[in-house]
Amino acid sequence: MDFLDRNENTIKGTVKRIYFEKRETGYKAVLISGEEDDDTVVGKMPDVSVGDTIEATGSYIDHPRFGIQFKADSYRIIPPSDSQAMERYLSSGAVAGVGEKLAARIVARFGDDTFRIIEEEPERLSEIKGISKRKAMEIAVSMEEKRDLRDAMVTMSGLGISQSMAVKIYDNYGPGYIDIIRANPYKLAEDIRGIGFKTADDIATKQGMDPGSSDRCQAGLLYCLMEGAGEGHCYLPAEALVADTERLLGDGHGDIGGSLDGLVHSGKVKRDGDRIYLPAFYFAELACARMLCEKNIPMLKDLPGLDEKIDRDVERIAAENGMYTDPLQISAVRECIKNGLFILTGGPGTGKTTTINMIIGYFMNQGLKIALAAPTGRAAKRMTEATGYEATTIHRLLGVTGIPDQSEGSVIFQKNADDPLEADVIIIDEMSMVDIMLFKALLSAVPISSRLVLVGDASQLPSVGPGCVLNDICACDFFRVVKLEKIFRQDETSNIVINAHKIDRGEHITLSSSVKDFIFLERDDPAVIRQTIGWMISDKLPEYLHCGSFDLQVLTPGKKGSLGVAELNRFLQQVLNPPADSRKEYMYGDTLFREGDKVMQTRNDYKMEWSTDEKLASLSQSGTGVFNGDLGRIKSIDEAGRILTVLFDDGRVARYPFSELDELDLSYAMTIHKSQGSEYPAVIIPILDPSPLLVYRNLLYTGITRARSCVVLLGSSETINRMIDTKGSNDRYSSFTDRLYAANGR
Repeated sequence: MDFLDRNENTIKGTVKRIYFEKRETGYKAVLISGEEDDDTVVGKMPDVSVGDTIEATGSYIDHPRFGIQFKADSYRIIPPSDSQAMERYLSSGAVAGVGEKLAARIVARFGDDTFRIIEEEPERLSEIKGISKRKAMEIAVSMEEKRDLRDAMVTMSGLGISQSMAVKIYDNYGPGYIDIIRANPYKLAEDIRGIGFKTADDIATKQGMDPGSSDRCQAGLLYCLMEGAGEGHCYLPAEALVADTERLLGDGHGDIGGSLDGLVHSGKVKRDGDRIYLPAFYFAELACARMLCEKNIPMLKDLPGLDEKIDRDVERIAAENGMYTDPLQISAVRECIKNGLFILTGGPGTGKTTTINMIIGYFMNQGLKIALAAPTGRAAKRMTEATGYEATTIHRLLGVTGIPDQSEGSVIFQKNADDPLEADVIIIDEMSMVDIMLFKALLSAVPISSRLVLVGDASQLPSVGPGCVLNDICACDFFRVVKLEKIFRQDETSNIVINAHKIDRGEHITLSSSVKDFIFLERDDPAVIRQTIGWMISDKLPEYLHCGSFDLQVLTPGKKGSLGVAELNRFLQQVLNPPADSRKEYMYGDTLFREGDKVMQTRNDYKMEWSTDEKLASLSQSGTGVFNGDLGRIKSIDEAGRILTVLFDDGRVARYPFSELDELDLSYAMTIHKSQGSEYPAVIIPILDPSPLLVYRNLLYTGITRARSCVVLLGSSETINRMIDTKGSNDRYSSFTDRLYAANGR
């Protein structure tokens, strides 16, 4: 008899593994262990976890790729009723704090009465060696929370809320979640990361809410403002905001202008003339302008002969350290020494690092304490290697920490106006990456008596977050700004530097396959480009540059399309880290994570706990906080415990619950914007037909300046030339320059 002819339409078993889950729909593919055999069950099962015993009704199907599966039309979770099932459930990791050995001891002691004991007499768990009364209560609470959460997930699944979103909603609101959803589902979009207006709007529609309600209009306005912030804007013009909201809400929307007035009145937005702000950005611009202008003061009296003395001291330091300098660099160091605030800019190869080293050498000779920092871990590592002095991230410099009892994303900095940084000179590199919110936190912690030195390349892309801080500062004529322009690294391996400056000036560059450190390959087929990238990164470039494939980086203008991040990552994962019996994997949404994969953190998570890897660090450390752009490799995947462990490049190890995997992306390929602050032996950049919104000069400039030894461009020379010709496509709504002039009394 053929297997598919079996009459059974109901199967029962314990979930041993979850092969795949799509968080948006609750669809899962799970392996269950029955009395006679194992089966793969597929279907919408949002609340099913490893360790659950389920009974599913449906039929067997023959999937063309995955073979025989049981397609569940309906299912129910069966509470474990015998000691063997209870032990399987407890040892699955479903209950916090209980592993296999402890589960075995609990069931050996209480047998079939185990669950009743946990629910009704949890204090008796302390009769077991290794379980204190406190731990006993924690186990009971975990069981209770899991049951309540499961009920909540079933309720929310009826409203179209995915499993992962249901968990976040319940974690945020607790048992009162349903009252909030019924009263104003749009509040979810305000309070919970990952739930946007459209999700909340779908929930409201299912509940029959009025599409013209004020709640819906206000939620739409806030959503458009947040979308604007995601694009780097500190505010939106009122007319543009209203127009965006009208398009979002569609026909039948209510009084958007009146709803905007209501938001202003309630303090949820700030209005300044025609500009509409989220309050955080409005007050950040004001505070940064005030604090920066307060720092813009002389630190030395301008006595006769002072400049000459400083110049002699700096020239001596340069000579002692074998540094070649020019008058503009000497002038830059002098301005830094004389003033409380100094800004140093310039492109690659213009001597910014040499100038920073002279600044450090001078102040070290003066016995002053110096702090070095950069926005990302990779940028801080580069700064350390370039100067020989320890640099850290700005977040770590400020002592970032999460606030566990507040909403997701809440953050405080231990270093602030009340407890400022203990440094005489604070040097911040890669300032183009610093957004207005991080800059506010930094300035708050800088003592008025300390010098602040801001270093960056104003031609690079601005920060991922809101604002255009470095460019706005450089646009003011009352700060001490020195821009280095002379190229020092003009030797036989400097085509990257030479071409970067040409691009910055809007000049077309020579595109050739014969230039050894700046290679261009004309290709017009995305499939051919992908195959060429695979060959270059797995074979040609590692041999050419004497490095590993994982040291190289593919950069691409955008996320979507045949040469976007998603497609390239799927392709490169197969090339560089293909399936193997020794490597566990887990499917989350549309992303397959596999042990050994390159991954990147995609947002700031101030609460994520980490510890240092003992093999990479001489002293064990721990802390909280992983940040947007942090790179690492997947160390292990624990399906039973539903934990994915990442070893980051700086030696930190973080453990991600499967419900938080939306914070990670594969990073074999990344957008050029995400690569800011990094440097690689070589970068490979496919440029064929990106979105017109991504065809502009400083995107290309930023991409090629990420390479230390070699750039490979593949695609269309015509598109590359259009990018070079296009300037100003990255404008942002920022009023920081206006605030600076106002704070300076002009």
